[in-house]
Parts: sequence; C-alpha cells; structure tokens
Amino acid sequence: MATNEEVIDLLRTAYSMELETVMNYMANSINLDGVRAEEIKKSLALDVTEELGHATQLGQRIKQIGGLVPGSMSIKLGNQTQPSPNTTDVVGVIKAVIAGEEAACAQYKKIIRATEGEDYVTQDLAVQLLKAEEEHLVLFKGFLKEYTQN
Repeated sequence: MATNEEVIDLLRTAYSMELETVMNYMANSINLDGVRAEEIKKSLALDVTEELGHATQLGQRIKQIGGLVPGSMSIKLGNQTQPSPNTTDVVGVIKAVIAGEEAACAQYKKIIRATEGEDYVTQDLAVQLLKAEEEHLVLFKGFLKEYTQN
C-alpha cells in the first residue's frame, strides 16, 4: 500500500495525462483533413468530453484525500505523441491515440495496485477509468486494422 501522498502523486500524473489527451484529441479532431479522417475526427471530438470528465473525477478525488489539484504550471505535458503537421496522416493519429490509451491504462493499473486493501474509493475510480480507457483502446485498435488494410 502506498502512502496517501504517493497516491495523490499517482492521481496528479493521471490528471495531467487526461488533460494532455484532451488537448491532443481536440487538435487532431480539428486538424485532420480528408474523407478518411471524418470518422476519426468524430470519435476524437466525442472523446474530448469524456476525457475531460476523467480529469474532473481525478481532480475531485485528489481534493477529497487531502491534495490540491495542480494548476497549469504544475501540469506535466509533452509525454504523448504530438499532433502531426501532416493533416492527412490518419494512421499516425490512430497510432498516437493507441499509445496514449495504453499509457493511461498502465497509469490506472499503478493506482489500482497502490490502493489495494486500503483506499477502495480511489481504487474503484481507477477501475472505472481503466474500463473506459480499455474501451477506447479496443475501438482505436479496430480503426487501425481497418485503416491499414490493403
């Protein structure tokens, strides 16, 4: 079991990751061009709201267990693949989304392990968010199969 401060640090990292995801999904949902991009743009635009909801839930839990939600100077950004200047690189965007979702899943698994047997509320939140991220991961792996078929 991790200390309360260690759990807060794990939650802050997840919070930062969700906010970075919001920015990258929003950029890609606006920047992508072309007929093949339309389905991906729609999916990313819908996910922006959901990912922002995840960040809100994480921020609320940070506050509930005695931490403070970080402001913009304390957010750790730049850990995800950045939107490409090639606005027709749909496969590149899909691969970046998959990488981001895999990183989010790994972070939520860390939180689940760190809270095992002690902080069931935080653990339950991490399980719910892991479920949502795994659903996104499956969706975008399906998109990758379709977009890379010859």
